[in-house]
Amino acid sequence: LSNCAASPGPGTCEIGVVMGAHQGEYNLSAHGVFVEDHKILQLKANYGNFGWGLPGGKIDLGETIHQAVARECVEELGVDCEIGALTGVYYHKVFHSHVFIFRCYLPPAYRIVLSDEHTEFRFFSREELSLVQRHRVDDCLNYQGLVSSYAF
Repeated sequence: LSNCAASPGPGTCEIGVVMGAHQGEYNLSAHGVFVEDHKILQLKANYGNFGWGLPGGKIDLGETIHQAVARECVEELGVDCEIGALTGVYYHKVFHSHVFIFRCYLPPAYRIVLSDEHTEFRFFSREELSLVQRHRVDDCLNYQGLVSSYAF
């Protein structure tokens, strides 16, 4: 991760982060919380554990967190979304990753068109969410100007 010994001079250090979805690599991702009728949008993945999750994904090299969540919304939902506040940053030990959570909004009269990465979408009640998702969603919906941070 750090290449300080090979740095060009004192007080300088090259820091590198390997980003990817492979075990042992450090990952950064950005996701959106979308609410409709007090329910939370989740997508069912057709890869990995085939689980349900918030729309979003890996941040590409050179991309800001805002650009990443906007791009992922278009890729995964087929919709240009309004990106609201960054409400939380979470570390997930199991995935060796940090996740940035945003409050996001679907446009009026939207039509979701899923990418090949997902098989279905559904709006879940808060009680139906996993404990980790519920924690992140609760932080998002109770956001009052202070970004939450937590490690799972």
